[in-house]
Amino acid sequence: MAENQEVVLMKGNEAIAHAAIRCGADGYFGYPITPQSEVLETLAELKPWETTGMVVLQAESELAAINMVYGGAGCGKMVMTSSSSPGVSLKQEGISYLAGAELPCLIVNVMRGGPGLGTIQPSQADYFQTVKGGGHGDYRLIALAPASVQEMADFVELGFRLAFQYRNPAIILADGVVGQMMEKVVLPPQKPRRTDAEVIAQCPWASTGRTPDRRPNVITSLELKPEEMEQNNLRFQAKYRTIEENETRFEEISCDDAEYLIVAFGSMARISQKAVELAREQGIRVGLLRPITLWPFPTKAIQQLVASGRLKGILVAELNAGQMIEDVRLAANGHVETRHFGRLGGIVPDPDEILHALLSMQQEQASIQ
Repeated sequence: MAENQEVVLMKGNEAIAHAAIRCGADGYFGYPITPQSEVLETLAELKPWETTGMVVLQAESELAAINMVYGGAGCGKMVMTSSSSPGVSLKQEGISYLAGAELPCLIVNVMRGGPGLGTIQPSQADYFQTVKGGGHGDYRLIALAPASVQEMADFVELGFRLAFQYRNPAIILADGVVGQMMEKVVLPPQKPRRTDAEVIAQCPWASTGRTPDRRPNVITSLELKPEEMEQNNLRFQAKYRTIEENETRFEEISCDDAEYLIVAFGSMARISQKAVELAREQGIRVGLLRPITLWPFPTKAIQQLVASGRLKGILVAELNAGQMIEDVRLAANGHVETRHFGRLGGIVPDPDEILHALLSMQQEQASIQ
């Protein structure tokens, strides 16, 4: 560890706030909702407007917050918002506008149980909303799924970098467990906010006013000519294919000799890793594949494991009724039995429950043979 690195104990939500300031973010616009309120509360306590000049504003609603993000992003600024499931539902129209206008920004969703107001307890039931496009139109969000407090901090800068590289909104999709748990985290060094000249140089598309060498830029997602709108969408799809080719991220644990595979993200990946250890203690060769990007999804990684011919079964562990399993089944393409294990309503399972589901699959397969 470098001498200038600072190690502190904090919640995942707090790590988001500290990392936002330290990566040089220009603005945060949000609204309190459990279990992510500490993001806004920590930013308010740290008062970055007195140090870096970062704007922190509690908007009057989630709708107002996402449209403030739209305005800041349109000026080329590093802006972000955070919320939890019902609040992110309210932001969906604005998120679609941001994608349609090709504006970079960072969105944080610390998921809670639903549907409706549901519960303030953890969930992973916003997977569909996030990776299939919760708003209208054919668009994608770069979706990062942290499994630790350290990744909550690290993914802020990564999310901003990917958002600006591809001019596309990025989202950190965490669950309430990761948002509320406390761990040691290494915070990044403080970076200065970009100057106006740097923003103009790095974001020639931004609406920064007339300059001597160009006319003012116009930021919009509206196009009344259908042939032009089709060209916009074709350009978006080409960009998404590039992101899929270059930015798919995942982690494999004990997969080299695995006969069974658990696929899980976020806090469920942490729990599943322990289940893998317990299974191997019983002589069962189990591996874990953890998607780090939920979109782009690590389809090829799963296909390669299936193509190895070793896998007898795949268990998809989620805090929902079965959402990511659809993408896993598409990747497996019917070549390997794929089952779901999930808990609902905010109940978080222990590793023994996942192990039991895996053993049940193994025993049923043995009885058929």
